[in-house]
Amino acid sequence: MAIEKTLGKLAPLVLALALAGCGGDTSVSALPQPDETTTQQQAALASLNEATSGKLDALLAIRAAHRDGDAGRLVEALSREFIGTPYRDGMLEGSATTPERLVIDFSGLDCFTYLDYVEAARTATTRTDYASRLVRTRYVNGDIGFGQRRHFFTDWAARPQVLADDVTASISARAATVTKQLNRKADGGAYLPGLPVVQRDVVHIPGEFVDDYVVSRLRTGDFIGIYAKADGLDVTHVGFFVETRDGPMLRNASSKKANMKVVDSPFLEYVKSTPGIVVLRPRA
Repeated sequence: MAIEKTLGKLAPLVLALALAGCGGDTSVSALPQPDETTTQQQAALASLNEATSGKLDALLAIRAAHRDGDAGRLVEALSREFIGTPYRDGMLEGSATTPERLVIDFSGLDCFTYLDYVEAARTATTRTDYASRLVRTRYVNGDIGFGQRRHFFTDWAARPQVLADDVTASISARAATVTKQLNRKADGGAYLPGLPVVQRDVVHIPGEFVDDYVVSRLRTGDFIGIYAKADGLDVTHVGFFVETRDGPMLRNASSKKANMKVVDSPFLEYVKSTPGIVVLRPRA
């Protein structure tokens, strides 16, 4: 009788546990599911081509061996790994009407993905960490989506999470500020259909004022944007400022017919023929 009374008392508890799903349910639906960002990161890493896989390991090794805390020297070493990589436009996938997919592919670079890949490697420690940092570099708040992609160079200093500081005004007293309507074409259309027009003050140093003094104020690892005259764009090209044995260079994924790859271009020679530069400095 005592046993029956005990079982009677336990019956409601057993029923409650069963209804609550606490009876050892190990079905897939009961397990925590990865979010979309994690799923995309895993898929991107799983689909790396051979060249990208090998280079990613090399970048992580460079990062692991770098212990002196000099961000500029690290950027120089990481960016040097890509010299000679073919220039290739349109490597990313996504639009206002097509779902965005995280792409990690070092077999070809445009000038902006080059910056993405190096900046993500600057603080990454593992492959998984690299994918996570690339997402936070390429997308505002680490939210994978065409609308959240940092399409404009100055997004790096203006949109969260901030990646770099705009130091252009501190580099030269000749720096000028122009209020732009980013993404708006002269005819009223959009450079990037489906995205809004963004008003932003863009500071630049006109090309004729970029001289030896300005170069002396730059640091290896600075992000350099070539200022755009068009009202709807902030820059037309980007690269890294690096000091080399051959002098100051703009290390960039060049689309010039004579190059079509990542090269070092003599800095002053390159910049003097442009409308000017925008300078962003990576955060430590």
